[in-house]
Amino acid sequence: MTSSFPKVRIGIIGMGIGRYNARAFASNPRSEVVALCDLDEAAMQDFTTELATTPHHFTDYKEICACSDVDAIFVGTPNKLHAPVSLEAIKNDKHVLLTKPIADSEEAAAKLVQVAEASGVVNMMSLSTRYDSPCQHLGQLVREGFFGETYYARSRSSRRSGIPDWNLGYITDGGGAFRDMGVHALDAVWWLLGMPKAISATGVSGAKFGPKGLGYWDFNQPDAKYYSQFSADDYAGGFIRFANGTGLQIESFYASHQAPTAEIQIELFGTEAGAQLSPLTLYQTVNGAPQDTTITLPQNLPTSWENIAEHFISCILDGTTCDAPFNHGWQIQQMLEAVLESARTGKEVRIA
Repeated sequence: MTSSFPKVRIGIIGMGIGRYNARAFASNPRSEVVALCDLDEAAMQDFTTELATTPHHFTDYKEICACSDVDAIFVGTPNKLHAPVSLEAIKNDKHVLLTKPIADSEEAAAKLVQVAEASGVVNMMSLSTRYDSPCQHLGQLVREGFFGETYYARSRSSRRSGIPDWNLGYITDGGGAFRDMGVHALDAVWWLLGMPKAISATGVSGAKFGPKGLGYWDFNQPDAKYYSQFSADDYAGGFIRFANGTGLQIESFYASHQAPTAEIQIELFGTEAGAQLSPLTLYQTVNGAPQDTTITLPQNLPTSWENIAEHFISCILDGTTCDAPFNHGWQIQQMLEAVLESARTGKEVRIA
């Protein structure tokens, strides 16, 4: 879908993750932030001071979705509202950029994809790990054939003490470490592997810290009224098998007695070379000897948020084919839910 207007007028829903996306849109010459939506008026007022112009303020997502001054919506709400808010935006013929995960269930994700694809609006996932420079660099090497056949991978997201203590959406049904952090680790590695079709998953999950009031953000001690409502996972791990024979080990920890070297780590195994994401390192055998190469990327590269904003704008204004549509989010959701279902049942889960 192309457009005749010179700038994409963006509405931001959610002043949490929405701030990062909004800053990228505000700095892009082909977009402007014209509306904000949050239940907290003070949060909108605070962010408005960063903008060159004064946007509309809304506390009802239906009102910002219906606003005629808005062309596209960023959705940065708790997981359970991702699908309902996106559907409302699509109903009002707005292009939609959605934070991860696509929904809080596979069923909700499937419905959203169906409606979005039938509508004709641009629908895109905001995936900060996939669009970050180190991951993009590895992706380019994959496409150039540097690794040969990528036949196996490990990917994990881990924190020492990082359970969110500011929103129940992270720790109640539909939330949890795997849907919050694991989705980044899973999406990025799946993209690097060429987005193969998943056929089965097995996994384990549980909550060893959160229900006890332990492992919260920066070792904070939340009120018992908060942590007593913990009903999600604070860790999950599993193995996903793909139709092309590739295997993936995936893990996510909100809290752990470990010393993570990076919140997101990916390891690729290829027939010609291997790699890890952080620090960005390539592994080869050259003239019969191992060769390890650490890659230092330029400091002036765009941020992941800027890359996301630029691509979303290009899809709207230039008709560029979206390379991270809702359909990708749905396939990731299928894999996530299969690992968690396997953990619940103790059995391997087939992925349709």
